[in-house]
Amino acid sequence: MKQEELIFIRRELHQIPEVGFEEVKTQNYVKEKIAGMPDNYVTIKEWRTGLLVFVEGHTPAKTIGYRTDMDGLPIKEQTTYSFPSLHEGNMHACGHDLHMTIALGILDHFAHNQPKENLLFIFQPAEEGPGGALPMLQSEVFKQWKPDEIYALHIAPEYPVGTIATRPGLLFANTSELFINLNGIGGHAARPHQANDMVVAASHLVTQLQTIVGRNVDPLDSAVVTIGTIEGGTKQNIIAETARLEGTIRTLSLESMEKVKQRIRGIIQGVETSFDCSATIDWGSTYCQVSNDERLTKAFMNFSEQQKDVHLIECREAMTGEDFGYFLEEIPGTMFWLGVNTPYGLHDARIEPNENAIFTAISHMTAFLSQA
Repeated sequence: MKQEELIFIRRELHQIPEVGFEEVKTQNYVKEKIAGMPDNYVTIKEWRTGLLVFVEGHTPAKTIGYRTDMDGLPIKEQTTYSFPSLHEGNMHACGHDLHMTIALGILDHFAHNQPKENLLFIFQPAEEGPGGALPMLQSEVFKQWKPDEIYALHIAPEYPVGTIATRPGLLFANTSELFINLNGIGGHAARPHQANDMVVAASHLVTQLQTIVGRNVDPLDSAVVTIGTIEGGTKQNIIAETARLEGTIRTLSLESMEKVKQRIRGIIQGVETSFDCSATIDWGSTYCQVSNDERLTKAFMNFSEQQKDVHLIECREAMTGEDFGYFLEEIPGTMFWLGVNTPYGLHDARIEPNENAIFTAISHMTAFLSQA
């Protein structure tokens, strides 16, 4: 594909963001683009709102997987683009429009130039939630083509275009969503003694949750407990009967994740007693850590160091969550950051990745997969 076509594809994908397992337009769009490629040794199969595309190698000794994610986020776009989201309230704020474009560019190259090894292109839905990797991994259609090794990338706003960053071992954290519902007794604002105020209970709970990282997690380990939203009450003169807190947990070890959850349970029990209320906890989607295979990652890094088109950085682990970790639990492989040079971070409504990174990634990965 020419650069102009790739930019066009990225911008069209940017306009149709769909949340997890609702990527119907996105799936159809990707299928149409693949249908325009030679199909002499290409086979495509659907899985829910995702796609699996198998490219038969001419003398294969193994199958190599390349995964991209497809879903957008429920974010109202605030970019300066002339091609903003046409789906009000949804946006590709995590770079999945670039990810899919890169995957299509790599696939197009090998559809025209048969690879030595078998390649499996994985267009995975629902990365942002509720999680598409694990059920796709467990599906019969995936098992038919299960790769021997697997690769993926994620855009990195903070790195310049031309930068690739990764590391052997732990790259992304264990993550868990957190939803807490508090239930008490509502009442008139003038008679607080006749009610159990869940706004007050929620306020105390938030401050107590912030002690977990500072007082219950090993200082040499890392963890994050963030409450992103609080909802409670209906009117200024009504004591709130219910409150809801939504947040996220991030840890660099499974042991710390269980410790944090244990402490959350204990703190909530204390709040129930202190405020004479009841509480429920929902952990939502839980993603395991992204741990890169030592041997394959070192080989990928050695290859990258020899290429003139990229600058390799061995980065630190990050608290980012990614369900690609489920693939890496069963299949050795590597995920890496791709620099896109934008001042706005992932999940920011203003993020505008530099599209030149698309060409860097396609060139680099076609070269890598050709020699793998």
